Amino acid sequence: MTDKRRYNLKDNQVRAFNKLIRVSHQKLCLVTYLVRGMPVARAIDVLKFSKKRVAGEVLKTLLSAVANAEHNQKLPADSLYIKEIWCGKALTMKRMMPGPRGSAKPILKPFSNLTIILESGAPAPKATAKPEAEKKAAPKKEAKKK
Repeated sequence: MTDKRRYNLKDNQVRAFNKLIRVSHQKLCLVTYLVRGMPVARAIDVLKFSKKRVAGEVLKTLLSAVANAEHNQKLPADSLYIKEIWCGKALTMKRMMPGPRGSAKPILKPFSNLTIILESGAPAPKATAKPEAEKKAAPKKEAKKK
């Protein structure tokens, strides 16, 4: 029996992507960092109240991934979390703006792609830093000179 699933996804994973979002990938990455690893319900709340313009596009793609999970894979929406989310460069439109004395200045209008992979189950625990109790040394006292 051959596995006909694409993109090396497991049975409890779903994917959605949004192509040619009219924003630079740097601005899009700022929003993707906000929701990476979160449960879907919390990520939706974060995106709804974000002040970034591109948060609406990320929310639309996330809701599409949730709909894919419910409809195609029959996964419960309350157990989904964002396993992976990334963005990348797409194309860049190049335009020219007239400058003084017959010169011209370039205008670059970038586009981005967004990919979201959701997984059903509990999210993996994040590694936490160890307390720095071992590194604490006795406080140094300076001698006061009078």
